[in-house]
Amino acid sequence: MYKFNYIKVETIEEASSALSNNPEAKILAGGMTLIPTMKQRLASPEQLIDIRQVNELKFIKSDSNNVVIGSVSNHYDVSSSDIVRENLPSLSKLAEGIGDPHVRNMGTIGGSITNNDPTADYPAACLGLGATIKTNKREISADEFFVDLFETILGEDEIITQVSFPIIKNSCYMKFPNPASRYAMAGVFVSKSDSEVRVAVTGAGENGVFRWKEMEDALTSNWSSSTAESIKLSPDGVMSDIHGNSDYRANLVNIMALRAVENLSNGS
Repeated sequence: MYKFNYIKVETIEEASSALSNNPEAKILAGGMTLIPTMKQRLASPEQLIDIRQVNELKFIKSDSNNVVIGSVSNHYDVSSSDIVRENLPSLSKLAEGIGDPHVRNMGTIGGSITNNDPTADYPAACLGLGATIKTNKREISADEFFVDLFETILGEDEIITQVSFPIIKNSCYMKFPNPASRYAMAGVFVSKSDSEVRVAVTGAGENGVFRWKEMEDALTSNWSSSTAESIKLSPDGVMSDIHGNSDYRANLVNIMALRAVENLSNGS
């Protein structure tokens, strides 16, 4: 590790001001993605701005249409929340399957989305449910938010404050986790509302999380397990590394998608 400055803030205004004053600074929430990338010298911020004590970012609430989660809510908060369990059980199960107890008690939903790690779970939920991501400056649809590997549309002095997930009961997330890290080697989030079918894939794309349009179109025309089984993801553009080549990962995506659709079709 190298030398850097570290400050704690207690309000969004303090955090925003600190970011504006130092373009080379980074926001620290749980640090489950940021700290490892710093150790590997993939990121080298001059300053870390710790927002874990910003109480206005710690909440989980719902209305008739959405579950809204403050950005510093950790994965355990989400997985154990009665509000999330009752309204979006798919999101609760997703959070429950992230990492180990240490990671779930430290990592935050805002940090996961901000860093846009290609193997993270929450980006798939955001795209799969059509979430809206609110910052200290604006509201952004999930379809616009994720740009590329470790890249989002966020500005230099922009901070995620909350994520709003539409309540879609017919939704399911299936993941094949790396046995060591529990990161997704292939994760597929499927949702079926009155207006559309959405299928989002994480852990596999060379450019990070993506919507699988071919599968969406096929399931919209004919929602069935046989339809899901008939559509195959091309290995082109799929990651290949020491954990699995692109053909292997593409096949994992196919299997996870089929399991998600079977789960929803069976009403389980």
